[in-house]
Amino acid sequence: MKHEYALILSVITLAIFMVMGDTLLAEPFNPSRGGVVFGWLFIIILMSSFSVVHHAEWLAHKFGEPYGTLILTLSVICIEVAMIASVMIVGSDNPTLARDTMFAVLMLVLNGLIGACLLIGGIFHREQYFNLRSAGSYISLLLVLSVLGLILPTWTTSTRDASHSTLLAVFLTVAAFGVYGVFLGLQASSHREYFVHEEPEEESHGGLQGSAAYHGIMLLLTMIPIVLLAKKIAVVLQYGLDESGLPQALGGIVVAILVLSPEGLAALAAARANKIQRVMNISLGSGLATIGLTIPAVLAIGLITGEPVQLGLDLVDTILLCLTLALCVINFQGGRTNMMQGFIHLLVFAAWLLLIFD
Repeated sequence: MKHEYALILSVITLAIFMVMGDTLLAEPFNPSRGGVVFGWLFIIILMSSFSVVHHAEWLAHKFGEPYGTLILTLSVICIEVAMIASVMIVGSDNPTLARDTMFAVLMLVLNGLIGACLLIGGIFHREQYFNLRSAGSYISLLLVLSVLGLILPTWTTSTRDASHSTLLAVFLTVAAFGVYGVFLGLQASSHREYFVHEEPEEESHGGLQGSAAYHGIMLLLTMIPIVLLAKKIAVVLQYGLDESGLPQALGGIVVAILVLSPEGLAALAAARANKIQRVMNISLGSGLATIGLTIPAVLAIGLITGEPVQLGLDLVDTILLCLTLALCVINFQGGRTNMMQGFIHLLVFAAWLLLIFD
């Protein structure tokens, strides 16, 4: 426990908010108090996220691929769902924030993270090779679930806005959760070989310290304060967006950065170490988990709480998503990557950032 600084600080922060939360989060906010509280919570949640990924990475080394990446991805998705749910409940006047967060995750992962990883891998290793069947499995599911979850609602006529009808929401919740569950089962059993590739042996780090039980328990314990503090930062985040007049989509980006930062660093380190298969498992796996698990969770929360949820993308974002998925299909059909592919993904990522403010 002496090395669990993030858990200790997050528990202390949680205790402070339990005692003084009404004062710290009292409205109306002033910019200085709002900024201090937001910065404080952002740092604590980010530290806790890194701690969660540290324990998940230990378990990843312990159990190997693809189980390691599954543990890492599912841990991060749990944090993502918790934060989105908190923001949905607090920011009831922003029915698109869940959509903005999921779209931001997809853009950050499929363009920003993959682009940076391919660029780094190309600089240090020129070309890198991965298991083609894994990319095909990820992308085919991403295509189907992205269209059903994020594009189709904009064009259906059963609702007046970009939301799902109750019938479509129930169908998509069951279908997405079910097909992702089947995918996980195949990935961990009969199709495991799709998600591994011969790569350089890791350098010895003197053996793994601790036990699987310890790291599993600490992973769960560290996630609890994140879930509880997410609602606190959601209050300040919504205030900042409302008062500053900044695009509401920035709220989704903030949540996505909090969720993806530690996982992104793990992927960048894998690219530098010439482990591009792990990059694919992390990046494409995160994108698929966002669609396969977060959309059903958000729709279920909306149905249960009655909070409005609009997941349908506007025309510009639809074009960017289709372009991104098309790039993934084209760039990953050969089983090898290079710098040019990284530049192309980063170009789309830069265009997305620019269009948020345009």
